[in-house]
Amino acid sequence: MGVKPFGNTLFAISMIAGSALTLAPVASAGPPCAGAEVVFARGREEPPGAGLVGDAFANSLRSKTQLPLGVYGVNYPADVDPAKGAIDMSNHVQYMAKHCPNTREVLGGYSLGAVSADLVIAVTQPSFGFKNPLPPGIDQHVAAVALFGNGTQRVLGPVPGFSPAFAGKTIEECAPGDPICNGNGKAVWASHLQPSYIDSGLVDQAASFAAGKL
Repeated sequence: MGVKPFGNTLFAISMIAGSALTLAPVASAGPPCAGAEVVFARGREEPPGAGLVGDAFANSLRSKTQLPLGVYGVNYPADVDPAKGAIDMSNHVQYMAKHCPNTREVLGGYSLGAVSADLVIAVTQPSFGFKNPLPPGIDQHVAAVALFGNGTQRVLGPVPGFSPAFAGKTIEECAPGDPICNGNGKAVWASHLQPSYIDSGLVDQAASFAAGKL
C-alpha cells in the first residue's frame, strides 16, 4: 500500500487509542509448534501479555477448535508507538514460519495493538519506524486476523481497502459508540474499553470467524 495516507493517520491514532484497564492478564501458553497460535498485541497501558481482549479471544478460540492453541503476547511497551508492536509481531511471525511452518497463525490486536497489526498486514516497505515488513509468502502462514477498536478503520476504512492480501482473512470489530473506530453516531468512551468487546459477544464472534479459517 502507499505509505503516505497511512502515515498521516498513524501518530494521531496512537495518541488517542484509549488507556486500558490495568488488570493482570491471564497467563496462557501452548506447546511448541502448536497447531495454531494467537499472536496478539494488547491495548495501550495494559500490562505485558496478550491483554484482556487478547486473552478472552484466545480462550474463546480454544473452545472452538480441536487444534492445540498457543498464545504469544506481543512484546512491546504499549505506550504511543504502534511500530514497536509491529516489529515484534512481524519478527515472531517470521520466526514461526521458519521453525514451525505448519502452525496456523492468528494475528490480532486491540486499540493501539490493532494499529500495530495494521502495520504488519499492510506495510510492505520499511517505514514509520517499522523496520521488518513480512517477506513475500509469509502471509500464507496467517490463517486469520482479528482487530478490535481499530482507529485505522475510522480513517482509512476496512482492511480490504489497504491490505488486499489479508482482506478475506480479517474481521474488524467496532463496538457501537466506540469513538476510536466509529465516526458515526454518539461517541461513548466506555464503548472502547475492553468489557464492551468481551461482554457484548464481539470477541466471541471474532473467535468464531478465526476458527472457521483454521
